[in-house]
Amino acid sequence: MTRLSLLAFLCLTAFAQQAFRPPAVPLIAHDPYFSVWSMADKLTDENTKHWTGTDQAITSLVRIDGQTFRIMGRDPRALPALPQQKVEVLPTRTIYGFEGAGIRLKLTFLTPALPKDLEALSRPVTYLVWEATSADGKGHEVQVYFDASAALAVNAPEQAVEWSRFQLEGMQALRLGSQQQPVLEKDGDNLRIDWGYLYVAAPGNAHATEAAMSLGAARTAFTGGGALPVVDDTDTNRPGTGRNAPGLAVAMSLGSVGTTAVARHILIAYDDLWSMTYLERRVRAYWRRNGASAGDLLTAAEHDFTSLTARAEAFDRDLMADLRKAGGESFAQMNALAYRQSIAAHKLAVDADGTLLFFPKENFSNGCIDTVDVFYPSAPLYLLLNPKLLQGSVEPVMAYASMPRWRFDFAPHDLGRYPKANGQVYGGGEKTEENQMPVEESSNMIILTAAMAHAEGDTALARRYWPALTRWAAYLKDKGLDPENQLSTDDFAGHLAHNSNLSIKAIVALGAYAQLAQTLGHTAEAAAYRRTAQEFATRWVTMAADGDHYVLAFDKPGTWSQKYNLIWDTVLGLHLFPAVVAEKEIAFYKAHQNAYGLPLDNRSEYTKLDWIYWTASLAKSRGDFDALIEPTWKFANESPSRVPLTDWYWTKDAKQRGFQARSVVGGLFMKMLTDEALWKKWAAAKY
Repeated sequence: MTRLSLLAFLCLTAFAQQAFRPPAVPLIAHDPYFSVWSMADKLTDENTKHWTGTDQAITSLVRIDGQTFRIMGRDPRALPALPQQKVEVLPTRTIYGFEGAGIRLKLTFLTPALPKDLEALSRPVTYLVWEATSADGKGHEVQVYFDASAALAVNAPEQAVEWSRFQLEGMQALRLGSQQQPVLEKDGDNLRIDWGYLYVAAPGNAHATEAAMSLGAARTAFTGGGALPVVDDTDTNRPGTGRNAPGLAVAMSLGSVGTTAVARHILIAYDDLWSMTYLERRVRAYWRRNGASAGDLLTAAEHDFTSLTARAEAFDRDLMADLRKAGGESFAQMNALAYRQSIAAHKLAVDADGTLLFFPKENFSNGCIDTVDVFYPSAPLYLLLNPKLLQGSVEPVMAYASMPRWRFDFAPHDLGRYPKANGQVYGGGEKTEENQMPVEESSNMIILTAAMAHAEGDTALARRYWPALTRWAAYLKDKGLDPENQLSTDDFAGHLAHNSNLSIKAIVALGAYAQLAQTLGHTAEAAAYRRTAQEFATRWVTMAADGDHYVLAFDKPGTWSQKYNLIWDTVLGLHLFPAVVAEKEIAFYKAHQNAYGLPLDNRSEYTKLDWIYWTASLAKSRGDFDALIEPTWKFANESPSRVPLTDWYWTKDAKQRGFQARSVVGGLFMKMLTDEALWKKWAAAKY
């Protein structure tokens, strides 16, 4: 090896090992209601929280040779924290490392969100695994403890809860839920679930004691003797928080731990009974589609623990390797953090006829459900790993737009307000065009339909809803080149007429429609729309030209914006726009970045994280791509806003501007779609 190549190798090795401090760390990440995070540098610095920031404490202690330490949670504060050595976030796992009092302890949160295994993906079960080894070569007596607060099962602290236990094949399970069980009564944004039941279960071979009781009393019992009482608290009619706050607790003995690792695990699960309403009918979670009960859920999850662990490890290893190959270590770490967040902003359910429903919630945006310009930016993750999930978002909107109640020639914005997908509520809903997003949503629907057909080689969805797609294409032909004063997906910036980036989206959508028409055998229509798209692209270059870049709006010289929608011209192989457009824009962007990223446009210093990744994917060189991506890694690593990855932040101080825990971070995977061979590889993968 030459000195130069050795230096390059050492640099790459150091880069691959860079430490990453996520702004918030996913622990339990399943859906908008069952979503628990650590929003601190160390797992013991703060209590864990729901993605909304409301306390939903899960706590873990370890007892080593009779001395008790905290490894998760701020309480009990009198107990010392075992020193934390590391945290690593992978697509399906979060791994913490601790060392002290003579042992090394690894705590793993495993959510086997395998994209092609919808059964495993939909199960609301996270495995917590403790693995201990001796650090000093001596034997140490070790017990571990876990508890889950009743706050995980209520929206407000004053809501009363009740609990019980039951015996399953090979395991003991504890259950806790609200006393009133107001199933699907509430809808909106800043809410937690207050129906259904929280479960904590330990396998029979875990040497466990379990109790549903005051968590203060449970922790005292464990600290004193390493075990819990064998009976539950019988006073079940009390609030879920306060001095005597109840919860579900488990203690397990690892015995004498030496240099051979000893592991124990438990399951924490949430059965919501009914997940959502869709067009006024209640629907179940996907895992319940064949009548499975909570007992079946826990039994199946425990049975599959070993195989799912191995499969999740293989998935993480292989996906991280390809992410690093495509975009480097920063790119891989950011996408690993985005993976579970994006999935957990959805609920996977089934309609009465078996149709897959994969509905995102607009977390800390406006609470809408199945919003078109939310699943549009998140689409790259699902196009890469399982387009059927994206279809579960797209098809219900098509079905809704094909009903007589939707009387417009453009596509809807949403299906309602989470968890009620009963019809559009945004803007004027079904009654008026006011504050709708006609060019935006119509373009999104056509582009995503073409992208799914490209990914799967299957145009059945397009064929089924061709009349709706045709209406939307006709609308774009009339309105898309020079959009009127409309909202786009960046609606927080307000209405904007003559929006050049929105125009790109419409032009690409017309090209995508032509591509679909050709595949479906509508050759004359395909040729006509292809000509229109090419003509519009040519006109766009002249209309948007502003020297060394292209304008924000056609009537605003001296302005600029990210042209992130242009990436679909490459991904779909349309080649409508000349290469010089992307080349000019990338060169311009590199000169207009701030410390933490490229602003969305010249109007403000804020940006959108997902759009930066789309914009960076326009770069032809890895150096240019890295130049745009590295500041976003720095943002996540240094942001003072300790929330699940926000997609809307300030580029000068890395503070959150708004939004958090949203599904749109699935858009960080966009670069993977620019490599056709890589896309095909993952489309065919069996994970």
